[in-house]
Amino acid sequence: MLSEMWQSIFSNDCRTLLTITIFSYLCTEIYKHIIMSSFGKWIGGGLGFVLGGPIGALIGFGLGSMLDNTSVNVSSSSSRSRASNTNEGDFKVSLLVLMACVMKADGRIDKSELAVVKKFLVANFGEQGALDALQVLKRLLDQDINESEVAAQIGHNLNYSSKLQLLHLLFDIAYADGEVVASELDTILRIANHFRIDRLDFESLKAPYMKNKDVNWAYKALEIEPTATEDEIKKAYRRMAMKYHPDKVNDLGEEIKKSATEKFRSVNEAYESIKKQRGIV
Repeated sequence: MLSEMWQSIFSNDCRTLLTITIFSYLCTEIYKHIIMSSFGKWIGGGLGFVLGGPIGALIGFGLGSMLDNTSVNVSSSSSRSRASNTNEGDFKVSLLVLMACVMKADGRIDKSELAVVKKFLVANFGEQGALDALQVLKRLLDQDINESEVAAQIGHNLNYSSKLQLLHLLFDIAYADGEVVASELDTILRIANHFRIDRLDFESLKAPYMKNKDVNWAYKALEIEPTATEDEIKKAYRRMAMKYHPDKVNDLGEEIKKSATEKFRSVNEAYESIKKQRGIV
């Protein structure tokens, strides 16, 4: 009788262990299918911190119905701790989530706005990359996004240069149709505050988009006053050129580096504009 009891216990334990093993395997396979979506082609790099927290919940929903055989690397260790370098996958997912926040800022999404966003995505990530990203973006737009929570998660995990580049891209989107809605600009400002972006850096990012409205845009772009001396102007240019050099975002992939080059050019444009005004050689 004692032998039968032990046999029963052992059998139950084996069945429990087998059930857990099968369940674990199925969860792993489902997870692989979710991240092996066409979205993986657009990400191009590993996913880290975005797999957890509020962003993880959002992209889990967004990727759930986009299954194919494309693989994407997942770094489980980087999702547990803050990395010193931002990776490409985390950056691009962060961009999509924040794009959704900006687009939802005025309380409505229309076809013309999606067309502007698609044009932006194609210009920065190519035709196929844009189509992949738009699939997830449309799903994100259907969800309630807690702007404060996602911005805080991104702000905690991304390095400062990556956060500046994110804001630069958000400004690109907001001004892509030639004008910006006040609610969109307010959203970008709130995101910048969550990122703990310095006020001068924020104004520097915004300045090139204000050329037709602000005669001092070039000075703001270089983070100096219109009363700055020639020596101060040259020092400011060198400082800003270093801050926004494309090499600062090397880890984010070629598409993001290409986009960062545009901000670098705007620094040069601001400097050339001031030199022309001042007659500086």
